[in-house]
Amino acid sequence: MTIVQQHAVLIAGPTASGKSAVALRLAEALADAGGAVIINADSMQLYRELAVLTARPTQAETDRVPHRLYGIRPAWEPCSAGQWAALAAAEIRAGWQRGQTPVLVGGTGLYFRALTVGLAEIPEIDPQTRAAARQYMAQLGPAAFHAELAMRDPQTAAAVRPTDPQRLLRAWEVLAQTGRPLAEWQQDPVRAPFSDEEVKFTSIALMPERQEIYRRCDQRFDAMIAGGALDEVAALDKLARAHGLPDSLPLMRAVGVPYLRGYLQGELDRATAIEKAKTATRRYAKRQLTWIRHQMIAWNIVNAQDSESLYSEIFSIIVKSGLTGQD
Repeated sequence: MTIVQQHAVLIAGPTASGKSAVALRLAEALADAGGAVIINADSMQLYRELAVLTARPTQAETDRVPHRLYGIRPAWEPCSAGQWAALAAAEIRAGWQRGQTPVLVGGTGLYFRALTVGLAEIPEIDPQTRAAARQYMAQLGPAAFHAELAMRDPQTAAAVRPTDPQRLLRAWEVLAQTGRPLAEWQQDPVRAPFSDEEVKFTSIALMPERQEIYRRCDQRFDAMIAGGALDEVAALDKLARAHGLPDSLPLMRAVGVPYLRGYLQGELDRATAIEKAKTATRRYAKRQLTWIRHQMIAWNIVNAQDSESLYSEIFSIIVKSGLTGQD
């Protein structure tokens, strides 16, 4: 059977780097090549409750170009990188069937790795095991939970910080479910959703100057507060209290959420909560830049600062990939 290689564009970058705007403009520019569909590759934009605080595309933007995998899950349904890769692969193939070019955009490096390289095929965790792990962590606290994990799976525990409850829970759940440490699973051969013969990825990573990213992070967070982010977090906090949602859920740990909840619960004053949230956002952006620098070395790195230069450089890469049919 002959496999026809198809195209897909990957756009990664730190928060506030302008990648979503670039993806939208690029998708519109591909209209003459059959059109495009934008697919979310951001772990927080998957959830429906925090549209403003996660900078999810607006209705006006989604009206201009089809968008997929945005706001598709409630806060209480975590999505692993492997689950996202399966969802994204299905959307990519659906786009191809419609004659569209998939443009995947987001800041979650592990998602892109799961899609392009693959992850170890670890069995799904059943709800009972997941609930028991969360209950045990709540009982012990993250530090003691980490120490307990270190006795059972020292290799994985050594690579996970006690302050990272999501990864701690993942390691514990896998060990409890399978009887095999996560580190061993991760050493198994991996299989990506696509073969090299099936897809040609044009991979682009935005790398703005760090201080400029920090400035944009602060500016955008102020805009989010003005745009209703506190009301969103208040609604999420009410939901969490009503349904007993654990703080370890990914959305409950989204950048800025713990501090804004702290303000709403009277633990922090407003100015302190906002400043701490901004600091957390800048640190998150720094980690994303580090991931790109060390994990995306084969990608096309774009350092342009202003939007026009950024788009011009990206479009040049797209033309060279042969996607537009231009020389």
